[in-house]
Amino acid sequence: MQTSLPQQLLQTTGGQEADEILRNCVHCGFCNATCPTYQLTGDELDGPRGRIYLIKQVLEGQQATRTTQHHLDRCLSCRACETTCPSGVEYHRLLDTGRELVEQRVERTVGDRMLRRTLRMLLPWPGRFAPLLRLGQVVRPLLPATLKQHIPARQVIRRALPGKPHDRLMLLLDGCVQPSLAPQINSATIRVLDTLGIRVASEKSSGCCGALSYHLNAASEARAFMRANIDAWWPAIEQGAEAIVVTASGCAPMVKDYGHLLAADSAYAGKAKRVSELARDLSEIISAEFRRDAFAETGTDVRIAFHSPCTLQHAQRITGKVEDILTRLGFTLTEVRNSHLCCGSAGSYSLLEPELAGALRSNKLASLQADRPAMIATANIGCLTHMSAHAGVPVVHWIELLEPLIPQQDPS
Repeated sequence: MQTSLPQQLLQTTGGQEADEILRNCVHCGFCNATCPTYQLTGDELDGPRGRIYLIKQVLEGQQATRTTQHHLDRCLSCRACETTCPSGVEYHRLLDTGRELVEQRVERTVGDRMLRRTLRMLLPWPGRFAPLLRLGQVVRPLLPATLKQHIPARQVIRRALPGKPHDRLMLLLDGCVQPSLAPQINSATIRVLDTLGIRVASEKSSGCCGALSYHLNAASEARAFMRANIDAWWPAIEQGAEAIVVTASGCAPMVKDYGHLLAADSAYAGKAKRVSELARDLSEIISAEFRRDAFAETGTDVRIAFHSPCTLQHAQRITGKVEDILTRLGFTLTEVRNSHLCCGSAGSYSLLEPELAGALRSNKLASLQADRPAMIATANIGCLTHMSAHAGVPVVHWIELLEPLIPQQDPS
C-alpha cells in the first residue's frame, strides 16, 4: 500500500512503525473473512481493511471524526486478522497508534468519558474492585438482568496449600479482577505447579498488567502499571526466578510486550525486555513440565468443549497445548465450529459494546454447546465471566480440571 505520511511524523519511531505496517498491507481482504465484527455487520469499516484505511487517512493528515472513532472502538483487538493475513501485517500495533491519535483529536461524549474513566479507576485496582464486587453479589437478586449478568454469584475461596520448599521458583501474576471473581484459578495453579516440583510466589506489590488502561487509550497509565510490576518482580528475577506465570491469557500478551512498549524508557528498557522473555502463559509451563504420573485418571469419560481465547490462539499463537494436556489426562474434547471467532469479551469490550458482544457470545456458545459437552473450559477470566451466566453448562478455567486429579498425599 502506498503511503504519504508527513515528514514530521516519519521522524518519530511510532510514525516509522505505522508507515512500515501500512506498506505491508496489500489490501487483499483475507482479514475480513475472519473478522468477528465484519461477519456480524457486513460493513467494510467494521473490518480490518476498512479500519486500516481510516487510520491511514488520519496519519496522512485528514480530519478524524466520530465515525472514525466509532469504527475503531468496535474492533475487538482479537487479532484473528493477523493469523489470517498472508503479508504479516501487525494490525494491532497500527490500531493502537490510530486509536491514540484519534483519542487526542475527537472528544468523546460526557457519558462515554465517565464510563471509561470509571472502568480504569475500578477494574485494575483489586482493593477497589473486590469490595464493590462483594456488594454487588449481596444485592445481585435485586438487580436488573442487564446488570446482573456481569456479576457472578459469590464463590467460596479455596486457598492453596503452602508450597513445598522446591529449588525451582516461578512468579505468578495474580491479576486484578481474577482473584476476586475466581480465586480458585490461582489456587489450582499453585497446587498443580507444586505437584510438578515448582514453587510459586506472588509479589503483593505487583498489580494489573496494564492491558485495560492501554486498550482504553491511557498509555501513560498503562506504562505506570508495567513499571510497578517490573519493580515488584525484579528482586526475585535477580535471585533466579525462572519464569513469570500468567494464568489469564488476556494478560500474557501484554506482559510479553513490555519490552516493546518500554523500549524508549532508558531506565526500564533492559528490565522490561527481560520480563518479556520470562513471561509464560500457563499452558506453556504445564505443557513443558507435564508428567503423566503426576496425575490420576479422570475415571469417567468427561466431555469438554475448549474455548481457546483470542489472546491465546491469535495474540500468543499458542494452539493445541491445552487440548493436548486435557486429552492426555483422559478428557474427551468435543468439536467446536468456528473456533477462531471471538466470544465478545475482549477485556472491557463487553461493557462498552454490549450489543455486538452479546451477539458474538450467543454465536460462540451455540458452537461450544452444539456437541453437548458436560462443561466448557477456557483460558481467560474475561471469557469465563462473559459466558458463564448464559451457558447451559459450567464454564471453568482449564487448570481447574487438573487440580482434582492430583493424588491425595498420605498425611503419615
